[in-house]
Amino acid sequence: MLTTTVLNAYSQAVPAPASPAQLPGGISRPGQLPGTMQPNSQGTGPRGLPGAQQQGTRSQPGAQQQGTRSQSQQGTGTTTTTTTQSNQQGGRSQVGQTTTQQSSEGNANGDATDNSVVNERQRNNVDGDPLFDDDSYEAIRRRELLAQRRKLFGYELFNNPNFQTTFQPNLRIATPAGYVLGPDDELNINVYGRSEMDYNLTVNPDGFVVIPRIGPVQVAGSTIETAKARLRDRMSKIYVGLKNSAYGPANTFMTVTLGDIRSIRVTVLGEAVKPGTYTLSSLSTALNAIYDAGGPNEVGSYRAVQLIRNNRVAATLDLYDFLTMGVQRNNLRLQDNDVLRFTTFKSHVEITGPVRRNNIFELLPGENMQRLIDLAGGFSSNAYRSRLKVTRFTDKELKVLDVTEEDYKTFTLQDGDNVAVEQLLDRYENQVSITGAVFRPGNYSLNQNKTLRQLIKSAEGLRGDAFTGRISLVRTREDMAVENISLNMANIINGVDPDVELQREDQVVIPSKFEMTELAFIRITGEVNIPIQEVPYTANMTLEDLLIKAGGLKEAAAASQIEVARRKKDVDPTSTTAQIAEIYRIDVGRDLSLKQGATPFYLEPFDQVIVRRSPNYMEQTFATIEGEVITPGAYPIRSKDQRVSDLIKLSGGLTPYAYVEGATLLRTVTLSQQEASMRQQTINELANDSQRATVNVVTRDSAQQEPIGISLKRIMERPGSSEDMLLQEGDVLRVPKRLETVSVGGEVLLPTTVKFRNNQTFQDYISQAGGFTSRSARKRAYVVYANGSADRTRKFAFFNIYPRVEPGASIVIPQKATNELTARQVLSEATGIASSVMALLTTVLLFRTLR
Repeated sequence: MLTTTVLNAYSQAVPAPASPAQLPGGISRPGQLPGTMQPNSQGTGPRGLPGAQQQGTRSQPGAQQQGTRSQSQQGTGTTTTTTTQSNQQGGRSQVGQTTTQQSSEGNANGDATDNSVVNERQRNNVDGDPLFDDDSYEAIRRRELLAQRRKLFGYELFNNPNFQTTFQPNLRIATPAGYVLGPDDELNINVYGRSEMDYNLTVNPDGFVVIPRIGPVQVAGSTIETAKARLRDRMSKIYVGLKNSAYGPANTFMTVTLGDIRSIRVTVLGEAVKPGTYTLSSLSTALNAIYDAGGPNEVGSYRAVQLIRNNRVAATLDLYDFLTMGVQRNNLRLQDNDVLRFTTFKSHVEITGPVRRNNIFELLPGENMQRLIDLAGGFSSNAYRSRLKVTRFTDKELKVLDVTEEDYKTFTLQDGDNVAVEQLLDRYENQVSITGAVFRPGNYSLNQNKTLRQLIKSAEGLRGDAFTGRISLVRTREDMAVENISLNMANIINGVDPDVELQREDQVVIPSKFEMTELAFIRITGEVNIPIQEVPYTANMTLEDLLIKAGGLKEAAAASQIEVARRKKDVDPTSTTAQIAEIYRIDVGRDLSLKQGATPFYLEPFDQVIVRRSPNYMEQTFATIEGEVITPGAYPIRSKDQRVSDLIKLSGGLTPYAYVEGATLLRTVTLSQQEASMRQQTINELANDSQRATVNVVTRDSAQQEPIGISLKRIMERPGSSEDMLLQEGDVLRVPKRLETVSVGGEVLLPTTVKFRNNQTFQDYISQAGGFTSRSARKRAYVVYANGSADRTRKFAFFNIYPRVEPGASIVIPQKATNELTARQVLSEATGIASSVMALLTTVLLFRTLR
């Protein structure tokens, strides 16, 4: 009872060591069921230690389990968090990463928090990182360290979040011969031959495997080969056939392989991104632990990572061997309680410019410039390799060193050096060029074309249009000034002048004869099928050739009147003839041939050919007659003097119901743009001058049919008289049927159409429409007759004399102007009134005189 009390008190006072919550392959630690958490305050394990966990059952192979255990010890300020994930592969479990974080002591609440790992993860995650939204000094410093760390060669291998790479040990390998067994390893023992038996044994914490009917066998700390020999020796007591004996040779055999493997705990210290204690597979190597720890931080060394085992440095790893050559030198398999220590770097050197890797590299003492170039992947193709510039820190300031190519293998770099690689100059050291009238213009090598004649020969020689009298050699002098050297290429070719030695960047320009002449052309206009404004001139071009290019002559062309206007060159300024051009008239047949015996007419540059229209050629034109005629329709105009009376004769004459007085001639009148503009301006001015009447201004089209008032009755009585108008193309003669109505419109009370009566006057028709309105402009009333003519109202003294009314007429009463009168209109109105008064006074005086 006293012993139990002391042990319980000891278990409460002394914190239990951190241990994995679950062993690989689903094997639980003693006192814990698979996948569960057990308290450590009560019960004892098989070893009877306080706080030990009771032995549980072993899970089936291939099971996947994950457990998390958190222990918090009060008063010590230590928090231990352990996570283990197992994934069965081929009979062996894969142990995931286990991270142990320990904070400094002295936390008042008893639970410590280490923010270093959290901050490192935040700094590695750029997207959405609140660190980049903070402008504090600490945040700025961290951003600078992150930028520096990203420039370190090898950083992306361990810390790039975009790369989903893992460095996990291969668990599907044969049992390593030098594998050292330890607690929680599982041994698969297969006995076959004369006797057969299978054993699945787990190494207990004391290092023994318990074999039924044999007992415990010590295997921990032994290699797999040593353990196999030891097991064979012990099992031969019940399987005598395992060894040769007096009874005969061995007839029973045994194999020993690893099943589920144990997990080990490795501590990462020093300048690592994520230092701590990790639970790894026993097949893990040092590189697996380095990757889980995130590699070195900004001050950690890639060249000297120490593996400490049993308080001694067992190996030193140079990660550059793995990063640059893939060599895993000193990559030992880890053992339980190994320590990986990241030392600080000795020297960092940055290289920039056209190299394959622009990074910060860690150099060991004694490594030279050539080693740095090799680590950077070598020069790029456009790098200037003869000289490098090194910026170095001194005790007081900076200095620049020039390192030439022969010193690369002897120049030793120091910490903080910045090596700048420059680019090649953007110019050619041996280039010459030739352009112009050669068959192959372009750039050429000066080495193979040292003289002008050699360069022209490489360009396949001069073209036929080359102007050899004067060529240009454009040369860049040493002071970068450009000068032009004129040469006579004809004399050089003939040997009169010596050949010219070329220099770098020389440009030879061979002009063409065509470049120094005006572009010559010929024009042809008139009655041709394809009028061409400009035809490039070619030598020996004849007039017939030009007519063929223009598609030949039209039917309307006057073949005997083809004119050629030619410039007169070198005119004597003192000549009194003042001739500036020569005119040639050529008679060409319809088949574009000249008269027999005529010499071909050769054209010269800038000739202008004009094909005239035949004087008597006209296309067929028609005039139309509609209405009360015997045969209405369109009739051809046979002669230029054909008149309206001739058109009526062609149609067979008028019918008995034809209203001769109402006949109208419609003619298409085409106005030019200037004429239409002037006419519209006149209409607007008349509208503005109107005093008391409103004028509706209608925009007129440039081409439209307009009625022409004719007197068909007079034309029929006197054919060929001045009333008998000459016909034009598109004329339309309308002869209406006898009309018996009169329309009254405008400012009347009831616009209407009434029956025509011979005895009724203008006022009678107004009365039938209800009479004038208050807005009627009576003195502006007019009548439009059926033939298109019109007559207005006249004024005598104070009386309005209205026009006559005929059948088919339209009476129009305008509206008084409602807008305010302009000064011009007021003056015109006053003048009209004064004239009327003076006329009335004159009439009165005349009557008195006559009396």
